Amino acid sequence: MTGSVLDILIYVFDRYMLEESPEVPERDDLARHLEGAGFTHQNVERALDWLADLACVRDAMPLAGNSRAVRVYSDGELSRLSTECRGFLLTLERLGILSTQQREVVIERMLALDADELDTEQLKWVVLMVLSSQPDQLHAFERLEHFVADRHVGAPH
Repeated sequence: MTGSVLDILIYVFDRYMLEESPEVPERDDLARHLEGAGFTHQNVERALDWLADLACVRDAMPLAGNSRAVRVYSDGELSRLSTECRGFLLTLERLGILSTQQREVVIERMLALDADELDTEQLKWVVLMVLSSQPDQLHAFERLEHFVADRHVGAPH
């Protein structure tokens, strides 16, 4: 298995981040564990860098404030984030699930995935990771889970 960076992030998220008090191993131990699970060294390093960058952004980001400014996407963002992704972000923001600051972190982390095509399934995972990485975001996390579950109930099979 080689696994994309997102595959590794989802693996780490499922294994460590959903616990009440996660005990995430040190970077070197986690890297060995992930490589032992079959992920390539290069992708493991990229995924761990992605997580480290998320932690840095989280620590520097103010959670307060929620302006109603219009988000104008750059050409590079428009070419990588589909209309569906941008619409989903806007919906999450309007529902109060994401603040404007969190939206910016999500966009930055999505673009950092380095994937050619970014879709809403990837976006949902990134939103979950961003929300779960921040203190006192359990309510927003739960609202996102319910919102996503509600949208799939009536979906055609």
